[in-house]
Formats: sequence, structure tokens, C-alpha cells
Amino acid sequence: MTLLVTVFAAVISTVLWYKNSPKNGLKLNVLCCMLWGASLMWLVDAVFEYAELRTAYFTPAIEDMVNDLFLGLSVIAFALVIWLVILLIKDPKGVIKDVLFKKKK
Repeated sequence: MTLLVTVFAAVISTVLWYKNSPKNGLKLNVLCCMLWGASLMWLVDAVFEYAELRTAYFTPAIEDMVNDLFLGLSVIAFALVIWLVILLIKDPKGVIKDVLFKKKK
């Protein structure tokens, strides 16, 4: 479930990045890299878990699926927080700089 959720988020972010690619004002490439990296991590985890459990891997308990869903959503939320911090620090559109250094008339 973690793999599925993270791959969906990675695909959505990649489509958004590709659509806005020439400008790249929102630094979506950073978000894409983080989500594809997490997807790769969950893929490796799934391969090793399948090697250990064999057919039992395909019949998880409901509690395990809910826990995996929450874990996948937590990873996505953490990636979004990191991306927002990077976006605020880089400030590609200069919004933060304009607000901080706004001259009073």
C-alpha cells in the first residue's frame, strides 16, 4: 500500500512538473525526485518482503493495509513539507523577499 500511494503521488507530481517544465518556478523537480526515491525504496522493500513471505505477501490483514496507508501518506506529507521549506528558502518568485524588504511609504 505504501508503494502504491507513493507511486501515485510521484506520477501526479511528475505530470505537474512536465506540464510546467519550461518555467520550473515551483521547483517541482525536487518534489519529483523525493517521491520517486521513496517509491524506489518501497519497491525494494516489497521485493524483499515478498522474498520472505512468498504468497502470504498478497493476503495482508486489514490492519496492516491501514498502517501501510498511513505510512505512505506520512511519507508524502513529509516530502511535501521538505519541498515547501526548500521552496520558501529558494524563493524563486521573490515573494518572501518582497514581503520582508517592503519599503514603507
